[in-house]
Amino acid sequence: MGSTKKLPLSQKPKIQPIADMGILVRFENEKECQAFSCTIQLSQKPWIFDVVPAYNTIAIYHNPALIQLKGVIAEIKNLIKTQDEFIHQNASKTLEVPCCYEFGPDLEIVAELKGLTTKEVINLHSETEYCVYAIGFSPGFPYMGYLPKKLEGVPRLPSPRLKVPAGSVGLTGIQTGIYPEQKPGGWHLIGQAPNLLVDIVEQYFAFNIGDRVRFSPISKSTFKKLAGTKL
Repeated sequence: MGSTKKLPLSQKPKIQPIADMGILVRFENEKECQAFSCTIQLSQKPWIFDVVPAYNTIAIYHNPALIQLKGVIAEIKNLIKTQDEFIHQNASKTLEVPCCYEFGPDLEIVAELKGLTTKEVINLHSETEYCVYAIGFSPGFPYMGYLPKKLEGVPRLPSPRLKVPAGSVGLTGIQTGIYPEQKPGGWHLIGQAPNLLVDIVEQYFAFNIGDRVRFSPISKSTFKKLAGTKL
């Protein structure tokens, strides 16, 4: 165990109601948002229905039978005052995700859009460490940032694919992500991870908010060996 250290806030977070059972807390930056996300989820307050973090906002849904809106706001303000860096740092993990870039149907398109070779795209994407800032769209889908400058600005596809294979690694704008399940999707796909990333039955989800992620290039033969194994 380490010693606790109060997390300094750059600005006072903005707190506002969203409907009768929700509160939205908006932070100045992602680091502060993630720290509070860890703090409130580990607090295990009985009145909490759900906590939904995003890049710099957190939606908190409460049980009105146990607490009123004013009480929720008071509890949130108290938790913000007492949160610390140690909780945040020790709640996250670092993951290495194998990725076969040979299975990226849009790899050449991305390279052409950015004026790079496919090898340069692979190197840039795999040499960057990303942070999971949000999870959504489908169960376990990690929104990760930020892409290196040379890869930023790739638009979404003009028409989304109806079926994106599970494990597909995509990018758009300033972020990258992995489709844990077969879903429709509009991101450019540059590779594929062989691992099982989500198992709804076993409640297995590979990624959590705040995790650090690096991609490790692998061959098609290694992809086949790892296919279906948990990350």
